[in-house]
Amino acid sequence: MTQQRLHLVFGGELESTGSTVFRDPTAIDVVGIFPDYAAAHAAWKSHAQRTVDSAQTRYFIAHLHRLHDESREASPTGELGA
Repeated sequence: MTQQRLHLVFGGELESTGSTVFRDPTAIDVVGIFPDYAAAHAAWKSHAQRTVDSAQTRYFIAHLHRLHDESREASPTGELGA
């Protein structure tokens, strides 16, 4: 069986164009979780293009499969539940 490589696409208005800090974290637009990078990239591109006139609005792709790797003895996500 092929390993799932989930990706999260999200974005919103940042404090400044040189920052990755959201102005209002409660207003983050969670686009969704996608089964592969290609699908996530398509969603990211669509949302990024819709907000091209807002210089402080950015969308990101988070590689969820990298956050919790069962094959590693201690993954960063696993440590949160300890």
